[in-house]
Amino acid sequence: MVELISGLRPERVRANLERIGAQLDEASARASRAPGSVEVVAATKYVAAEELPALAEAGVRVVGENRAQDLEAKVSEHGELFEWDFIGQLQSRRVRAIVPHVRLIHSVASESALRELERNRERCRPGLRILIEVNLAGEEAKAGVRAQDLAETISHAAVPVAGLMTMPPLTRNPEDSRVWFARLRELAHEHSLEHLSMGTSQDYLVAAEEGATIVRIGTILYS
Repeated sequence: MVELISGLRPERVRANLERIGAQLDEASARASRAPGSVEVVAATKYVAAEELPALAEAGVRVVGENRAQDLEAKVSEHGELFEWDFIGQLQSRRVRAIVPHVRLIHSVASESALRELERNRERCRPGLRILIEVNLAGEEAKAGVRAQDLAETISHAAVPVAGLMTMPPLTRNPEDSRVWFARLRELAHEHSLEHLSMGTSQDYLVAAEEGATIVRIGTILYS
């Protein structure tokens, strides 16, 4: 069992957040993008609920949860502190529990999830939008629609589609992810979509250079 992160110091998290933001601006500049083009979503899967006020004090504004039950529990205690996103694997049976709380679901990857979103439209938080997860490398163990099926998937969405998300193949070299990030950017352009959720603690700078508008940051924000 993974031990939850505790004992967070707001001043340390703030310093990390400011450093990451400056690095993202530098990466954006290298790609001729404006400062502030990339939003940081703090991934809080392993952050204990009682630590969330420290994140708010540090200046974190958007958090991303991976599990529906954790999302519900944390929102019930600290819902007013942040904007909330869902960034984990989206199970159709959990859609009903998630949609009242979040501004953005990063991981819509199946027709069954789309059907559940349609069934629960009345429960959705006002302004809820979704990102379609694309499995660019065709990895069998990962969720996501195929690039060639993207247009059809978007056409079936009853909730506004804001953009795309991908998880590239696991690698130790961030540069290995560049080809997948570039391809996701191309797909977003082809389908006139604004947002790209791509890049984590390991490869967020490469993602920013390739057009990410959202990066999902965990470990390096809390260390």
